[in-house]
Amino acid sequence: MLQALGVLAFVVALLLSVMLHEFGHFIFAKKFGMKVTEFFLGFGYKIWSFTKGETEFGIKAIPAGGYCRIIGMSIHEEMSEEEAPRAFVKASTPRRLIVLAAGSISHFILGFVLLFVIFFGIGVSTSLPIIDQVLPCINTSATSNACPAGSTPSPAKSAGLMPGDHIISVNGAKVTEWSKDVQVIRNSAGKTIHLVIDRAGQRISLDVNPAQVTIEGKSFGMLGIISKIGLQREGIITSIHDTWSLGSNFFSTSIKSLISLPGKVPALFRQTFLGAKRDANGLVGVVGVAQASAATASDHALSFGDKLETFLLIIASLNIFIGIFNLLPLLPLDGGHMAVAVIDGYRRWRARRRALPEPAPIDLEKLMPITAVVFIFLVALSLMLLAADIFNPVHFNL
Repeated sequence: MLQALGVLAFVVALLLSVMLHEFGHFIFAKKFGMKVTEFFLGFGYKIWSFTKGETEFGIKAIPAGGYCRIIGMSIHEEMSEEEAPRAFVKASTPRRLIVLAAGSISHFILGFVLLFVIFFGIGVSTSLPIIDQVLPCINTSATSNACPAGSTPSPAKSAGLMPGDHIISVNGAKVTEWSKDVQVIRNSAGKTIHLVIDRAGQRISLDVNPAQVTIEGKSFGMLGIISKIGLQREGIITSIHDTWSLGSNFFSTSIKSLISLPGKVPALFRQTFLGAKRDANGLVGVVGVAQASAATASDHALSFGDKLETFLLIIASLNIFIGIFNLLPLLPLDGGHMAVAVIDGYRRWRARRRALPEPAPIDLEKLMPITAVVFIFLVALSLMLLAADIFNPVHFNL
């Protein structure tokens, strides 16, 4: 049941991402006066639609994407004299580029917004200033928690610390980020430190003398406690910083993945048809990502917050990747249409500079052989990924 909900959530998120992509095209096309006649989610048979203004909105039977139809994408399209000035090919190069890029930009915005929601609204998994366990003693020469004969109680046990205690301050300094504040304890071996804890709503002050522990030649102070692991939300400034940092990392990783994509196709072929073991760092299709989402949803070791965080990370990274992929200068991708628009703009500029008549827009139908080759490759890759994800699924360490 939980796996099915995970898959359903992924499908809904993917369709919403597609809708946002097409809405990016739609909103800027309308802003620049272009005529948009259709805005559909899915392909094939029309299930439901309604018309508002001059645009028909609706849903089609095959949920494999969507489209926003702007008149005049092709120079061969028949239009009335009234519609002709609103054709896509009649717009200036900057406007054409903005309309085409708006889809990918929508993916980037969504990806970064989701990352911000994680950091600011949900929180990231980290060590909390809440005691989960109090060790009975400390082995001062090794990492083992076993208590040898005649060992002394841990400083935490001697001071009376208990599981569930929330450490409020250390040496008078309020605890704000435990992973950093704990360094005061690490640097205080053999020195008395003052703790203020919250125990069931009651504030208690305690003095503790951290024991000195030596591991691999390095000494530090230890109380003998194990902290709880949980989600902790960040402040708005830190959230913005971490959102930009992680988003930029996803961005660079996606570019590297696209650069290495041709070299991974042979390995995918072996994994699909020859039974080779799937590589978690290799190519994964939509079904594989949906399986990862389902695995996260059904993992009973994760809290709801952990599941939601992981799910949003998957959707955010996927949107950033799709946004970059869609900008590749290959037809029929938006990046290919942007390349055509740039070349068209250059031809217009050169004609004006030489006082020549404006040349006709590039005929996309003459580029159909290139479009067909790219389309066949993408379909073949998608089918191969689909087969690999179903019959030889990759196992993620989520």
